[in-house]
Amino acid sequence: MRVKRVINNNVLCAVDEDGSEIIVTGRGIGFQRKIGERVDETRVEKVYRMVDKAKQRRLQELVEEIPAEHLALTEDLIEHIRGELRGELNESLLITMADHISFAIRRQEQGIAFDNPLEGAVRSYYPAEYALGQWCLREINRRLGCALPEVEASFLALHIVNAELNTQMSEMIEITQLIEGIIALVESYYHRTFDRDSLDFSRFVVHLRYFAQRLYQNTTAQDSDDERDAAFRQLIARNCKEHYQCAEHIAQYVRAACGKELSGEELVYLTIHLKRVAGSGDAE
Repeated sequence: MRVKRVINNNVLCAVDEDGSEIIVTGRGIGFQRKIGERVDETRVEKVYRMVDKAKQRRLQELVEEIPAEHLALTEDLIEHIRGELRGELNESLLITMADHISFAIRRQEQGIAFDNPLEGAVRSYYPAEYALGQWCLREINRRLGCALPEVEASFLALHIVNAELNTQMSEMIEITQLIEGIIALVESYYHRTFDRDSLDFSRFVVHLRYFAQRLYQNTTAQDSDDERDAAFRQLIARNCKEHYQCAEHIAQYVRAACGKELSGEELVYLTIHLKRVAGSGDAE
């Protein structure tokens, strides 16, 4: 590795043997170093690299703005998160979560408090991620000796979900609001409140998460020309009339909220999940 730029005494921008830019941290690793010199690998504590060049540049900007221990802590948190979740996580989670943690600590030091209006929705619709957010919050407070409030768990959870769904944070917030609106519509339609802890409700929310993601990424299921598929959709609409009508109400809501149309295929998927969640358990 060779030095490309000295960020500070403890952080370097370097170039590895493949010519890729990386961020290298270590106590005193940048002290009196010059461009082109070899990196003293005995001082290397952490190496950070992003596949995406734009994200790598953002990472370089971030390490100039936040303490190195915030970045190192975030990497440890993400390692734990990866071990708990099965899917892939967008590599930008390191950037977004480290930035959020550092900003949250600065806010607290300045006496600025933030509420998360989606806290209840996050707790209900992303329980696994919310639990991880709580774990991360405990670790942050323990390792950095701070006392960030409980609401930060929901913010951290949103970052995790965002990395899972590979969306932008603004989209993640809109997706959560859309899910909240759909569930309110469904509960109104069936005149009941669903058990948030039930397996069927959890499955329904998971479906809504990926359904909303498809909406925002314009990858919703399209109707095929196959006669058998068309016949199956008609069968579902006829035999599950009540639930299919609820799915049509959801389609109307989505059209009004997002300006997007749902295919017959998506209506069928929704109907199947609605039948399952509406037919299980008792109302609260």
